[in-house]
Amino acid sequence: MADKAIRRPEKALSPRFVETVNEPGKYFDGQGLYLRVQPNGSRQWVQRITIRGKRCELGLGSPPAISLAMARTMALENRGKAMMGGDPLQERREARAGLTFADAMDKYLAAKLHEFRNEKHKRQWRSTLDAYALPVLGPKLVSEIGTQDVLKALHPIWQGKTETAKRLRGRIEAVLSWATVAGHRKGDNPARWKGNLSEILPKPSKVAKTGNQPALALADVSRWWAELARREGMAARALQFVTLTAARSGEVRGMTWAELDFEPGGAATSATSATWTIPASRMKAGRPHRVALTPEAVEILESLPRMDGSPHVFFAPRGGMLSDMSISAVMRRMQEAEVKAGRAGYLDPQNKRPAVPHGLRSTFRQWAAEQGYPRDMAEIALAHFIGSDVERAYQRSDMLDRRRAMMADWAGFLRGEALGGNVVKLGAER
Repeated sequence: MADKAIRRPEKALSPRFVETVNEPGKYFDGQGLYLRVQPNGSRQWVQRITIRGKRCELGLGSPPAISLAMARTMALENRGKAMMGGDPLQERREARAGLTFADAMDKYLAAKLHEFRNEKHKRQWRSTLDAYALPVLGPKLVSEIGTQDVLKALHPIWQGKTETAKRLRGRIEAVLSWATVAGHRKGDNPARWKGNLSEILPKPSKVAKTGNQPALALADVSRWWAELARREGMAARALQFVTLTAARSGEVRGMTWAELDFEPGGAATSATSATWTIPASRMKAGRPHRVALTPEAVEILESLPRMDGSPHVFFAPRGGMLSDMSISAVMRRMQEAEVKAGRAGYLDPQNKRPAVPHGLRSTFRQWAAEQGYPRDMAEIALAHFIGSDVERAYQRSDMLDRRRAMMADWAGFLRGEALGGNVVKLGAER
């Protein structure tokens, strides 16, 4: 089918038109810029430009990752370079060699994050890509990334963390669009939704609401913990650490040795001093968080090998941090082993679904409540905001020492031991 050329005056396109147009053709804007709409619905910005006497076309990426305003700016910059004797096409060819997704992400964020006024939005952009895209796409060349690679990053969270997955897809698309415009890759964007991923993944609006993450029943904790201890591998040790600290999986997977403060070989002293400080940039609440490490947690750290050139405590086999999928796989295999043995396995008491890593935080919270620990102390251990802004202004202590005693009792509970004398009853002075 031949392209339909639709002549329009300079800068005739509007953001609304770009967003809704679906009829195949070429839609002109200005500065040689036009929007090409393919029969399959895909869209691409293209600029006709004369470079050193030769007329050519430059691809400028695809909407919505590249907005109308961004496309106009790029077209104007290219035209200016050409008028000054430069060659924007050659610049892209020279920049094309060997850029990984991790490098492309850093370059894109360095150029774009300053446009976001909201600091939380800035942190979320990077943290989402760090947690879910880099473990899968990070070392791959952007020129070699295909739809199946993007699906590997999205599949593990599409059902359980649909909103996060939606944002992740858009952010991967934006990084790859930048890489295309910068000349590091060619062709359609593999993270594009319409006419691409939309044909493979269920619509986010149709994905069943899963509610709370399935938690481990308190009655199953000691049996589950003993089975986990028998499992080998870095992901199993990371899952143990997630459980002992009641931390989020992403916080543990992203942990570096520089964040830890403990005396190697001195696990016995960790009962009073060992601490893990998570920087604000890696926290969901956007503020630093201290975690009291028990002797059991320190023992795990001391048992781990270190990878040259990697700062991560729990590293992936090829470097970088573990993927969220690898830790979830440990729990999934434990559940499968239970079912194979003819048992129900480790099911959430309420929704009867198999427990998942994030649900362990709910298990800890239920345990703390039933043992009479103050609400604020348990919530701080989970790095949750507590009280109003005024209350938080006056509550400056993070109760680290008292939380250390609570986490020691939690470790004992995991081992199946009876609770000792460290319980702080409700109503005690905070």
